[in-house]
Amino acid sequence: MVQAREEEIENGQDLEVLHVKSEPVEAGRTPDWASQLTLRGLMASLAIGIMYSVIVMKLNLTTGLVPTLNVSAALLAFVFLRSWTEILHKAGFTAKPFTRQENTVVQTCAVACYSIAVGGGFGSYLLALDKRTYEQAGLDTEGNVPGSYKEPGIGWMTGFLFAVSFVGLLALVPLRKIMIIDYKLTYPSGAATAVLINGFHTPRGDKTAKKQVRGFAKYFGFSFLWSFFQWFFSGGAGCGFSEFPTFGLSAWKQTFFFDFSPTYVGAGMMCSYLVNISLLIGAVLSWGVMWPLLSELKGKWYPSELPESSMKSLQGYKVFICIALILGDGLYNFLKVISCTAKNILVRSRHSKIKSGVHGNQTDDDLWRNELFMAENIPIWLAYTGYALFTITAVVAIPFMFPQVKWFYAIIAYVLAPALGFCNAYGAGLTDMNMAYNYGKVALFILASLAGKDNGVVDGLVVCGLIKSVVSISADLMQDLKTGYLTFTSPKAMLLSQAIGTAMGCIIAPVTFFLFYKTFDVGNPDGSFKAPYALIYRNMAILGVQGFSALPHHCLQLCYGFFGMAVAANLMRDLFPARYGRWVPLPMAMAVPFLVGASFAIDMCVGSLIVFVWKQFDNEKALLMVPAVASGLICGDGLWILPSALLALAKINPPICMKFVATKAIT
Repeated sequence: MVQAREEEIENGQDLEVLHVKSEPVEAGRTPDWASQLTLRGLMASLAIGIMYSVIVMKLNLTTGLVPTLNVSAALLAFVFLRSWTEILHKAGFTAKPFTRQENTVVQTCAVACYSIAVGGGFGSYLLALDKRTYEQAGLDTEGNVPGSYKEPGIGWMTGFLFAVSFVGLLALVPLRKIMIIDYKLTYPSGAATAVLINGFHTPRGDKTAKKQVRGFAKYFGFSFLWSFFQWFFSGGAGCGFSEFPTFGLSAWKQTFFFDFSPTYVGAGMMCSYLVNISLLIGAVLSWGVMWPLLSELKGKWYPSELPESSMKSLQGYKVFICIALILGDGLYNFLKVISCTAKNILVRSRHSKIKSGVHGNQTDDDLWRNELFMAENIPIWLAYTGYALFTITAVVAIPFMFPQVKWFYAIIAYVLAPALGFCNAYGAGLTDMNMAYNYGKVALFILASLAGKDNGVVDGLVVCGLIKSVVSISADLMQDLKTGYLTFTSPKAMLLSQAIGTAMGCIIAPVTFFLFYKTFDVGNPDGSFKAPYALIYRNMAILGVQGFSALPHHCLQLCYGFFGMAVAANLMRDLFPARYGRWVPLPMAMAVPFLVGASFAIDMCVGSLIVFVWKQFDNEKALLMVPAVASGLICGDGLWILPSALLALAKINPPICMKFVATKAIT
């Protein structure tokens, strides 16, 4: 269940961390679909969506790693609506009962909203089009032609998201029965969220939820106040607790320090031990060994007069070796999931004797779920017509926004997208791995090489976004439909809530991005908001256009080695006995510190250490409280971004600069 990729680290803790033990769900009467969509639910979804959009945008623009927040979104939905009903009850008003179905719909809408901030390309393919990233990739680099950039803008970004984000909602709607009922695909993340929601809405689960709510509130307040306190000491470059030289100044220069970030400590608590250890191994290998050694080769392997930020200098090695690890891991898992999907479908086609809605050994709950899931007919013609209309919209809008992109590239993308979306959704159901970014990277390379050096970079990045959007949203929809299936929630309500959440996200995500873009130094390789994947994606496109001539001296040989290491690590994980293979590091997680630095990996390892120690003292309480505590740490620190950004826009700077220097520098 562990998944590591550039914009999303799946929650790798054992599923028992997510599961709240609950009584069986009764197969009784459920509210109709219209009553599951409520005004109070939409308001709660909007609030959660805004909060999490800010949080994930910060993560996108700093490290590019975002833990799965579905579980905490379900918890917050429960907190918001249960608190609302209790307040009304104490005030003497009668409130509509809060049901598990409404909880599911709110969680789905909120996740759809912040998912646009995660996967909308703000830290990858869209930001790769801006002028700063274009300049960082090298103005003298073949393929990085003058004018092959487009500065961010709220207007065109919002239009782009509306044009491409809704297509994926309709691509696989006709296949929902096959995926959920006939094939009985697991969709572990969706199932875990459903178990949590079902557990909340029982007498025993309600008591459990109250404990989690108190834990969330406590650490939310602590995280917010700590971030507020840190702000006073950050009045300058390299100032504040975030630059505290924990292991000494020499280690600090190589980014080895603990930066007191509640966000990354919380993220570390939500990610598996293996993900965090892999991050630390990657940090030690790159910043502890490779970059110091390569720095000593200045003047031999690369010109000494070039700045380290040049793609022909040390930065080039950082970027392309990182890309090699990502591609090796991504290609292996891409082929693995495709082969697994094909094999599974072949086996089912040979041996399955499934009849519509009839299965052996089913409980009354299962029969009721099947009946409810299929009772509300979503016309196939509506899905196909909607897909065609959104495709036409994109074909017209995309070339208007990006004149370099030929209209037929968009048509090719949307003709291929449903088949790719099915493969990805099926693979996600089996393995819980959403491989959308790997499908996008394949499209990026192919289109960049076909379009040629004049327009290849822009064409590749834009078509990457088209493919990735459809393929990712299709898999996310199936995950949510699995949650709805297990909580007796109407598929029609789920689809509408997903559409409403997507529309919210298409507006909120660009505004959130510009909050960061105008306030902070986004894209500065020496700053906090490095946005590492923007540069990685642009260089992937350049590599597709011009081939290996883009690489610095001897970088190709190093890339071969790290590509092979990524493939070998995955083979070891799959071929070794489980007790050995599960300790092999994850190449995708190892790759991130190569470009970003080591400090966030240390933060996340601290999160793992907290969970480990907590489990040693009180395992049962740790399993219950870790998601709530981690969510509180992430949300409190993330929410501080809003007032800090407003202070920065108002030209109100922190009053103190706390900075550490060597003794000899001040004597």
